[in-house]
Amino acid sequence: MVKVINNSTPIEDGFFMPAEYEPQDRIYMIWPERKDNWRKDALPAQEAYKEVAFAISEFTPVTMLANFKEYEHARKMLEPKVRVVEMPSNDAWCRDSGPTVLVNGSGQRRGCDWRFNAWGGLVDGLYNPWDEDDEIAKNICRLEDIEYYSLDNFVLEGGSIHVDGIGTVLTTEMCLLSAGRNPHLSKMEIEQILKDYLGATKVLWLKRGIDPMETNGHIDDVACFVRPGEVACIYTEDVNNPFYEVAMDNYRTLCNMTDCRGEQFTVHKICLPKNPVYLKGAETIEDVPGTIPRKDGDICIASYLNFLITNDGVIVPQYGDENDELALRQLEEIFPDKKIVGVFTKEIVYGGGNIHCITQQIPSPRYNSL
Repeated sequence: MVKVINNSTPIEDGFFMPAEYEPQDRIYMIWPERKDNWRKDALPAQEAYKEVAFAISEFTPVTMLANFKEYEHARKMLEPKVRVVEMPSNDAWCRDSGPTVLVNGSGQRRGCDWRFNAWGGLVDGLYNPWDEDDEIAKNICRLEDIEYYSLDNFVLEGGSIHVDGIGTVLTTEMCLLSAGRNPHLSKMEIEQILKDYLGATKVLWLKRGIDPMETNGHIDDVACFVRPGEVACIYTEDVNNPFYEVAMDNYRTLCNMTDCRGEQFTVHKICLPKNPVYLKGAETIEDVPGTIPRKDGDICIASYLNFLITNDGVIVPQYGDENDELALRQLEEIFPDKKIVGVFTKEIVYGGGNIHCITQQIPSPRYNSL
């Protein structure tokens, strides 16, 4: 039986969330199947998930979670080296429903089981029910035999935070202060919970993300840490780009921010697609009560920054856009010691997210030398 911890916090117990660029043991994903979210019975999305899992597996073992009725189909589609585990879920966004896994310096890991409410619950959530997704974090912790902290009264998704592993957290006000998350808490109280449960000393708040409707502005579409003291940020000088204002505001803000050590950031620019991506084929998405409907022409959150850093690789979204190669070159400069792998993910964007959104890492244990 995996222990549930309710009488202490990670920072009290010496645990913290390591940065994504630190060593990882495994990546978790959840197989897509919802016909009210994914086009064409989710078949194109499944092909895209397959390609993402294959790309990741070059660097890190992958576990794909699948509902009972999709287990055999997922097993047949995926490469043999991808582990497939039957586990119930409502949808396929493991970054947000999965656990945040922490480490200490003694080779131990613990998880954080945040409350998940489909990005806003009854206020502005995207689907209902979300009960099986709210069980994903604890179920992964049990599968990995990791003790976990249970936060039944605090809503948080993994895509709403990035950490540098030395004490700095990056997030957005648009998301964490939204009415559907934790309206009973003040900004200061939310910040303290982030520090206590991520093992951090400083929280940096950007005002907005580029996805106000789907996730209320997750950070993982706009900025992330690439190493201590360095962040990557979306950037465009095209005033006609729908994300221009947010991108420029966040870039300028980050250039004037400092990390937990008081050091100013080096900010790396990551381009946006030259041509915005709009949803097509919405007529093949089922209209189901309880799910926010989609329509042709909806703006999709196509960001190259929604990549996954995993051990010796970086898995990067591609859209068939003329800026695809530029984004890969920019990331090659940022990560000269890693292999940059592009995967065509427009079908995932049509569903509301991208590579970072559909993955969640299990960090390797840390052993501090005496």
